[in-house]
Amino acid sequence: MKAPGSTGTLPVMRAHYADILCQLAEDKGVSRQALLAAAGIRPSMLGHPENFITVDQFTALCRESLDRCGDDTLGLEFGNRLKFTTHGSLAQAAISCDNLEQALSVLIKYFRIRFAYMNLCFFTEADEAVLQLELGHEFADLYRFNIEVVMASLMDVNLLLFGQRLIEGGRCLLDFAEPADSSVYRSLFGQRLEFGCGVNQLRFQRRFLDLPMSLSNPVTRRVAEAQCEQEMRSIEAATSVSERVERALESARGGRLPGLEEIAGQMHVSPRTLRRQLASEGLRFQQLQDRLRHRRALELLGRKELGIDAIAETLGYSDPSNFSRAFRKWQGVSPGIWRSNPDGQVGDDHSSR
Repeated sequence: MKAPGSTGTLPVMRAHYADILCQLAEDKGVSRQALLAAAGIRPSMLGHPENFITVDQFTALCRESLDRCGDDTLGLEFGNRLKFTTHGSLAQAAISCDNLEQALSVLIKYFRIRFAYMNLCFFTEADEAVLQLELGHEFADLYRFNIEVVMASLMDVNLLLFGQRLIEGGRCLLDFAEPADSSVYRSLFGQRLEFGCGVNQLRFQRRFLDLPMSLSNPVTRRVAEAQCEQEMRSIEAATSVSERVERALESARGGRLPGLEEIAGQMHVSPRTLRRQLASEGLRFQQLQDRLRHRRALELLGRKELGIDAIAETLGYSDPSNFSRAFRKWQGVSPGIWRSNPDGQVGDDHSSR
């Protein structure tokens, strides 16, 4: 069952993404007609780049392509075919920015107009800049495929714009287990590649955020962003308020999460109106903040090099003991106990942290 506000049955995916996937499958000997029929997509829908299909149709096409092609790295190949021109106004707005940091901000802001069922966030940690990809749980069977698609596409655009500069000293962290043959991954992401990390991230040196964009053009950027805004409004009109708030929270940089007033301002409503809208969906703003902190806490605890105090600070807790109390409410045990055995039974917990 789709969650309230889900875009699954709404036409929000550009049809040319499906067309590119069909071309890839055809190159592997799979019938385009059979794929489209199985996904419930009319062939005529792929004839124009401005046409839209639903998320359900697109994900059905991905499942059929994976099944019929029998290729474990199909997501990487698909991602490599999504050149920056494929993403239209989104790519145009990003590459027209003054520097890489501005480009990432634009990419984060409008990412969902191209991948409506994914979330991309950007933040910094120490001397690293981090791009993190998150997917909805309802696409579990396509989890690895979707991660491969986006990560490969990002790497392709990176190589086009910056060559090897971001890869040198950077690293890629992937949530899923290392496949039997990881050579394709290592040829794409370099040797600093880690599997089973609990997160899906591209990390590079923070100092590169100031890298100038060679195609910077403020006029082109304004025009492209206006197009992105128009598309975003169409999607937002069919999205629940809680989903929009969660995305705004996830896009925040650093450990401090924005407060109700700040998020309300971003959504162009009063704090009172936002409270009322969330209440109509049976939620409070604090619940959404806690939900995000909980998710990020589990991710960060999976990184053994980070101490509990450092994680608490990253999540915006001025006192580590407050983080420990919150974590006990979420998981029933302290952060330290959970880290020692995240998948098994932990027994009684008498530790303060």
